[in-house]
Amino acid sequence: MASRLNPYVNYPGTAREAMEFYQSILGGELNVNTFGEYGQTDASIADKVMHAQLETPAGYTIMASDLAPGMDYQPGTNITISLSGDEPTLRGYFEGLAEGGKITMPLEKQMWGDEFGALTDKYGVNWMVNIGQPR
Repeated sequence: MASRLNPYVNYPGTAREAMEFYQSILGGELNVNTFGEYGQTDASIADKVMHAQLETPAGYTIMASDLAPGMDYQPGTNITISLSGDEPTLRGYFEGLAEGGKITMPLEKQMWGDEFGALTDKYGVNWMVNIGQPR
């Protein structure tokens, strides 16, 4: 699998509604996972979107999530660039993008089985890198 670059948008509790709206316009397959599906038992967030992904017939991919408690919502800064795939080069991209920036989550194995990390580069752009296991 080649690596992909996708926009990732955060919402203050309206991710499902927004992604269903985008699907109604762009078409495609929408997959939605909640925080509860990944073990969150706090009722205030269990039904909120941890990760949603819309794959459109035109080949576009849009990803989204609701903000977890304690995360600030600031319109205009709620978009992150996501790099994903099973390419080992993604690790080098993460390290390069982190130079002069700030790692907000180290690149390490996550509960869904992939390696994942997040950072803000030296220009203030937020990035996420997800390295899946080769299939």
